[in-house]
Amino acid sequence: MKIISYNVNGIRAALKKGFIDWLQAANPDVICIQETKAHKEQLDLTLFETAGYKYHYWFSAEKKGYSSVAILCKVAPNHIEYGTGIESMDFEGRNLRVDFDHVSVMSMYLPSGTNQERLDFKFNYMDEILEYVTDLRKTIPNLVVCGDYNICHEAIDIHNPKMKGVSGFLPEEREWLTSFVKSGFTDSFRYVNPEKQAYSWWSYRANARANNKGWRLDYAMVSEPIKENIVNAYILPEAKHSDHCPIVVELDF
Repeated sequence: MKIISYNVNGIRAALKKGFIDWLQAANPDVICIQETKAHKEQLDLTLFETAGYKYHYWFSAEKKGYSSVAILCKVAPNHIEYGTGIESMDFEGRNLRVDFDHVSVMSMYLPSGTNQERLDFKFNYMDEILEYVTDLRKTIPNLVVCGDYNICHEAIDIHNPKMKGVSGFLPEEREWLTSFVKSGFTDSFRYVNPEKQAYSWWSYRANARANNKGWRLDYAMVSEPIKENIVNAYILPEAKHSDHCPIVVELDF
């Protein structure tokens, strides 16, 4: 089972940059998309269906053109869960889950901390999502939480580990990600590539992508019961529809 996670920074913009051709070539079984910045009625959904993704699910923010997540599947899931039931995060369209026989896959878009108000919102979301996922795993133990976590975990995950006071690499954020992993998850990319320095996001400023001055903000976290099912995990920096690039985990059941 090949699962891709991709913050597209606007699905309509990505479509204009060849997203569908790329999707068909990449050929995942499931793709989790973050930051679609669209409601499904604003899209030509036949584009995804013609590409082989007959089953597509969209959970959008109340505010148009903002946040929002989606999941495209080749095979129909058994169940689709829109949001978490926690209003403080659901109004921004940040969580969507599909359940299959052997695994459940969540597309998650964790907030960024662009100012103090949003940083406070981010920390609240972090507390709530950890509690939610911990409780969820009591009934759904085989879980993959894909998405843009907006946090670099370790020094190897950022081009400049001496960076201080910037959201995304704050000690409190990094400690939370450690606690998320310790709650019963495996960072699939780091599990397969323990020493590899690779990034999934680059600023649009200062030619950062060309100079590979990036951050690894996107993760496919695999719950402990299916850790041994991970057969590969990698990043696709050649895909350039966004300031992020796709990440991949492959599981064998």
